[in-house]
Amino acid sequence: MGKNIIIIGTQWGDEGKGKIIDLLSPNVNYIVRYQGGHNAGHTLVVNNKKTVLHLLPSGLLHNHIFGVIGNGVVISPRDLLNEIRMLQKQGIYNLQNRIMISESSPLLLEYHVAMDQAREKRLHSVDDNNSNGNTTIIGTTGRGIGPVYEDKVARRGLRIGDLKNIQLFSVNLRKNVNYYNFLLSNYYHSKVVNYDVIIKDILSVRDDLLNMIQDIPNTLDIAMKNDKKIMFEGAQGTFLDIDHGTYPYVTSSNSISGGVCSGVGVGPLAIDYILGVTKCYTTRVGFGPFPTELFDEIDLHFFNIGKELGSSTGRRRRTGWLDIVALRRCIQINSLSALCMTKLDVLDGLKEIKICIAYKLSNGTQITCTPFSVDEWNNLSPVYKILPGWLGSTVGVRSFNLLPLEAKNYILEIESMVGIPIDMISTGPERNDIIILNNPCL
Repeated sequence: MGKNIIIIGTQWGDEGKGKIIDLLSPNVNYIVRYQGGHNAGHTLVVNNKKTVLHLLPSGLLHNHIFGVIGNGVVISPRDLLNEIRMLQKQGIYNLQNRIMISESSPLLLEYHVAMDQAREKRLHSVDDNNSNGNTTIIGTTGRGIGPVYEDKVARRGLRIGDLKNIQLFSVNLRKNVNYYNFLLSNYYHSKVVNYDVIIKDILSVRDDLLNMIQDIPNTLDIAMKNDKKIMFEGAQGTFLDIDHGTYPYVTSSNSISGGVCSGVGVGPLAIDYILGVTKCYTTRVGFGPFPTELFDEIDLHFFNIGKELGSSTGRRRRTGWLDIVALRRCIQINSLSALCMTKLDVLDGLKEIKICIAYKLSNGTQITCTPFSVDEWNNLSPVYKILPGWLGSTVGVRSFNLLPLEAKNYILEIESMVGIPIDMISTGPERNDIIILNNPCL
């Protein structure tokens, strides 16, 4: 059997998973997205050229890779096809013959976007007039991800496979448009969507979509029986998981490793190794708890040196020190085999580096586990261990032995704290700016 691995984020996304997936891709045959939509972006830098992918698996820059989009991924047809065209213009070979989509993947349509944006607009309006602060503004990307997952659970969603019967699809589409327009008009007092525009648009891309659909569980089962190697690619991060994240400030899908089974259709025994990608500090986009968040010159350092802007939205990322309490919970619920630490080079030049090792509650009690509710998250403070920084540069270093002593000690300290090995350390944005202590794909 080939070695099948999962690459997931251990924080709130933006950990640098795209680079790691792209780097390991030469040694696998299939790369599979299992959740999320085009609200998440993976940034790849090859020969100083930046490519940002939102729906397509990151490894497709390699011409031998088959890219698979599982049923757990919601698909905006136009965004998917635009992304394919972008890579074709870059000279990426034979793309549409290398992309496979589950026919069960939900379709994200114009009314989902309209609903997402109407809700956020209303919440902001209510919050501005509500001194009690009783509203919950999530800070979504406004791209319709939440509403399309809601349709899936409510069993009114339309899936790519439904396009095979266009007459029935048209009937169900009209029902959905009427449903959403009623809410948009009467509750949100927002602009409604046009059925004729939506059906015309979907018909124009129908053949392209149907030509890419496959029976994904069967395809991957055959691949595994033929000793092919499969990499499962997560979007976002562990603490944006709908069940295990900082609810309600989470995404709408299961971003943890367990989401692979339901989001693709493979059993847990098919997984051999799970790599958690974590920054050497912490960031998150949008609202929600963030115990180690900074508001000082270190925040500016992380923002400026780390170029902390969201790949999909361009929003500024909030920054903070590395949180070991959260990282241990991530290891626990994902069964991580090892870690990949990214952006070590961003810590260059700092006099001291802090690591959160516990949380202090308002009554002075210290805990070493993550809390349940937002109220509990918001009423604790981080307890830090302080390590010396380093003056030397780690940018582009590709051997652990060549790191400054303090940088080596920092990595070894983290490894000791979390109890699993650190197999990879990224030292810059380029594909090959990395220290590989153990390659899981070999």
